[in-house]
Amino acid sequence: MKRYDVFVARLDPVQGSEMGRTRPVVIVSDDLRNQLLQTVVVCPLTSQLHPAWRSRLQVRCAGRPAEIAVDQIRVLSRARLTRKIAHLSAAEAENLRQLISEMYGEP
Repeated sequence: MKRYDVFVARLDPVQGSEMGRTRPVVIVSDDLRNQLLQTVVVCPLTSQLHPAWRSRLQVRCAGRPAEIAVDQIRVLSRARLTRKIAHLSAAEAENLRQLISEMYGEP
């Protein structure tokens, strides 16, 4: 499991407004933590597009339009990840790093 790999993950059970179901997620935790810990930090993907939302990054996943929901970042057990389906391009990874920094970094 490497940073910017896209895996299918089982997100249920959820509470409140968390994204659920089985869906793609992109790993955003760094490779060292991914090797040492039994958890990974991920952002789920959705096919419901919201181009005006600044907390979402539009990408293509498995040939289909999708959004990475940076506003739904969360920690998952590695056991929730079932199979790798993609890896972000270098440009997508850079855009994701920038959006995460804008949302969660120092002002």
